[in-house]
This record gives sequence, C-alpha cells and structure tokens, in this order.
Amino acid sequence: MTGLAVLAGMVVPLAAATPAAALTRTLAYVTNNAAGTVSVIDTATDTVTATIDVGSGPEGVAVTPDGTRAYVTNSNGTTVSVISTATNTVTATIDVGRGPRGVAITPDGTRAYVTNSIGGSVSVIDTSTNTVAATVDVGEAPRGVAVGFSVYVANAGSNTVSVIDTATHTVTATVDVGTFPQGVAVNPDSAYVTNTNDATVSVIDTTGNTVDATVDVGDSPLGVAAALVGGANVYVTNATSPGTVSVINSATNTVTATIPVGALPQGVAVTPDTSRVYVTNVGSDTVSVIDTATHTVAATVDVGDGPVGVAIATIPVLEQPRIATTLTLKAEEKEGKGKDGPGVLAGGDRTLKARLTAGGEPVEGKRIAFTTDSTSLCTDTTDSRGHTFCKVPHRYDDEACYTATFAGDDTHGPSTATVCTQHHHGEPHHEGDQPDDSSTHALTQAPMTSPALPTIRHSH
Repeated sequence: MTGLAVLAGMVVPLAAATPAAALTRTLAYVTNNAAGTVSVIDTATDTVTATIDVGSGPEGVAVTPDGTRAYVTNSNGTTVSVISTATNTVTATIDVGRGPRGVAITPDGTRAYVTNSIGGSVSVIDTSTNTVAATVDVGEAPRGVAVGFSVYVANAGSNTVSVIDTATHTVTATVDVGTFPQGVAVNPDSAYVTNTNDATVSVIDTTGNTVDATVDVGDSPLGVAAALVGGANVYVTNATSPGTVSVINSATNTVTATIPVGALPQGVAVTPDTSRVYVTNVGSDTVSVIDTATHTVAATVDVGDGPVGVAIATIPVLEQPRIATTLTLKAEEKEGKGKDGPGVLAGGDRTLKARLTAGGEPVEGKRIAFTTDSTSLCTDTTDSRGHTFCKVPHRYDDEACYTATFAGDDTHGPSTATVCTQHHHGEPHHEGDQPDDSSTHALTQAPMTSPALPTIRHSH
C-alpha cells in the first residue's frame, strides 16, 4: 500500500459563523493526483465548476477558515500551491520539504502544517506571508496531519503519531499505533488514525495521548474524517474492501454502517452541516456523495485523473457591480375642451411614459413605480422595448411633479426620473407655444442614471 497517495484527513471548523446576510457557497476541492489539477465541486448541484492547474502530484488540500484560500501539497516535488477561491487561480507557490503529502490549517487560519514524507519533517507555514516559519522533525514517512488542541501527524514508516505543540513547534508526545498509519482526523476529544496494513483505526485520547480503543474497519483504510458540528460519526475509506466507507459511532467506537462507493476510495470530507460526505475514488476518477441520513450514495461526480484529497469549505461569494440603468420619463397630455375654450389642457387625459435602459439597450420585465408627492399612482412592468405606462387619475391632472422609480435587483442598479407639468388656465395655445402635431404635449425630464452600485452576485 506504500504506492497509494494520502490526504490530510481533516475538516477544519470555521473560526466564526458566517453572517446571515452574507451569501456563500459550500465547495469541495479535490486534488487530481495524476492530472496535476484541482477540481472544484459546487455541493449545491454536485457539478464541477472549475478545474485549476497546480503542481505535480497534488495530494493534500485544506481551506482557510475564512474560505478565501486553499493550500495544496504537490507530492512529486517540494512545493505547496496556494489557490485564491475567489478567482480559482494559484496566487503563491511555497517551497517546503520533499514529498509533501498532508496539510492542515489551524482554526484561526494563521498556520498551515505540511507533512514532508521524504526526510520526516513538518513544515509550518505562516499564512500571512506564505513562508515557512518553522520545520519540525517527526517520525519516518509522515503522511496525514490534523489540527486540534495540538497537531497530530501519522508517521507511516514509524507506526507512530507525533503530537506537536502549536505554540512551541516541538514534539511533546509520540504515540504508538497500528501498522502503516496514514490518515488522521480529530474531534474535540479524540484523534482517529487509520492503520492501513492492520485494517483498523486507533482512537487516541487527546488529553493523555494514549490509545483508548482500536476499531476494526474494512481492508486498507486510508482516509478519515470526523463530523465536527452536531455529529457523532467518523468516516473511514477502505481502499480494497473493495471500495467502501466505514461509519464509526464516536460515542461507542463501533462501526454502525458500511457503504459501497467507487474504486479505491481514499479522501473523505464532511460538509459543514454534516448532511453529506464526499469520497474521492482513485480507481474510478470520481467522487461519491454520501447522504448521511440514509448511508447511501446520492450522487457520483466525475473529476480529474486519480482524485486523492478532498476538503470542503464555506466560500464567500464575491461582490460584483450591478449594471447601471437609465430611466427616462415624460408626461403625455391629450388636449380637452375646457371652460375657456378649445386648446386648453384642463380636462385632457395625462399618461406617464417611462423607459428603462442599460447601456442604451431596453431592459424588459422590471417593475416601475410611479408616484407624485410621495403618493403612489401605479406600477407597471417594462415591455420588450423597456417601456412602461401609468395613466394619471383626474385629481392629479393639474400642475404636478411625477417620479418613476426602478428599485434595482441583483443584476441591475436602481434609477429614477422626475417630470413636472405646468398649465396656464384660460390662455389658449398660440402658434409656436408648443409643437402640436397630434394634439399631444410631451414634457420630458432629463434621465437620471444609476451608479454602478455593488451587490452580492448569486453563484451556483
């Protein structure tokens, strides 16, 4: 089993709750070891929304608690790629040790711990500068890493787990576990370590750093993830069972379910709400999505070649400027016959006509509100030409100012326009007073254009 790649096996809890008003997406980041890429899966639709080129042999992946960056270990070299989750591009490349495998980030997001499988060390990355702040010697061939109150490192070549103090960056304990440990995950009380050659999971009491239990699982267990929020389950990928996930109840340390997935499952991660588990299948180039309520595979997602690691995080949606709009308004009046004779506007019908455009093009299907002195007159929806109309009640057909308002939406910014009419009762119109080609007079206010206001863009 030494030829199989290993992931970090850790889901890092968010440092703080996302504000209710902010829009977010929950995304899964999957390292495609043979392809040198990372697939981004939108968990709302279980579709791949982006594919990002990284280094050679990407394996471990972890996302910062604020959801802005993903750290990817490139196991065939000596680097870690830093991905901006906003742009899906690599913004930094960090030199670490040889054969970097696992990666885990502290709950406050200030440090990333990377296991270097060749040379037996852990690189400690300062995430504010993306530089290595310290290097810690651990056991032989370290693979998985997880962060709890301390840092736990599975040493595949030593059959041990190294416990690192996050304040001093020193090894404070070494715990004997099973044969060829690879994956490690933590919950508040325990660290769970997969022993690949023993088909077991060692449960370490994180208070005393002793093995409290050993749980039999499927053949060749590799990845492990703990449901950290509101869940009691631990999920273990069994690579050669063939292709299953063992569900361990952390309260009893017993296997309560075994779920068939794809070929050679390895990476595993739990969504923040614990409703689903994502499993990378190295042998079938897919990700299995498990419904935790039914313990069945609800979806299968095609990704790149040799998917190994997976991390799930809540990602903030970028603010994008709304499209600026322009609203024009005019009041059209049809002449009536007043008490002072024909040609006087009193008694005629008045219609307000507005037009909404964006970049000179009509905007269809938007609600326009018409008011006068803050009194609502009517609302109407723009047609294919951007036009909308409002007939003014007779009680308002004397001198008045009217306003048309588009409130804006997620795509278009707001805009308003105002027009004022003025009548001269008892004075008939004379030639040259107003153009009178169709017994209609149009009084038009200059258009008012909305600024390009920021808004939250929905992305699914």
